[in-house]
Amino acid sequence: MGVLTRLLDRVGVGSVKDRDLYRRYGVKPSSAHPGWPEETQVLHVPGGAVRLRPVVKDDGPEWARLRRNDEATLRAVEPTANDSWDEVHTVPSWLSVVDSLYESAAQGASVPFAVECDGKFAGQVTVGGIEHGSLSTCWIGYWVASPFWGCGVGTATVALGVDAAMLSMGVHRVEATVLPENAASISVLENVGFHYEGELVRSINIDGQWRDHFLYALTSEECPGGVVSRLESSGRGRRES
Repeated sequence: MGVLTRLLDRVGVGSVKDRDLYRRYGVKPSSAHPGWPEETQVLHVPGGAVRLRPVVKDDGPEWARLRRNDEATLRAVEPTANDSWDEVHTVPSWLSVVDSLYESAAQGASVPFAVECDGKFAGQVTVGGIEHGSLSTCWIGYWVASPFWGCGVGTATVALGVDAAMLSMGVHRVEATVLPENAASISVLENVGFHYEGELVRSINIDGQWRDHFLYALTSEECPGGVVSRLESSGRGRRES
């Protein structure tokens, strides 16, 4: 028995899958944070092979580069940053972001994923506001870099995130908010199966202004076999065998 195997035994990481996840991400799977850490299945779409995995500190350089390149688009749809875009999007900033995301995930409040397309970092998905019990709900937020737009990567990203929330985390309802003029994101949500529920007035501060948002939602009864399975059945994706 190797030294690492003995160490994993001491910290209670038993299964082969759990040991592999612990080696990669340094987090022990636990019932206190279901669905974290996990890697999703791979979904093939026209844009490439898409999967979700936990964010890692090594994502920093590509995260900063992609988000700086897409500043004009992202600033217009994301919550207002406290500092300038360039100051926020540095590798040291990313290291702090990852620490905060891992802390939230360890508490079972959220699950932060990186999006990979053909093995390249392509964006992020966060399943947050996780509540179990009688509420059994969460929200999903995401961004995909511009080189991966218009080819099914966004739809695959949200589908994989919803399946992770419902099938791995055991959540019954997933919500998403979107600006009324963000037609691309609305299309992604509707492709996945989300339905419009109403409008939230001046709900989030975006680029310095309080903005109205549409509320979309999806429940497990609407996709009993999972969203990815439904996309595959409709010919809009193919799971890796």
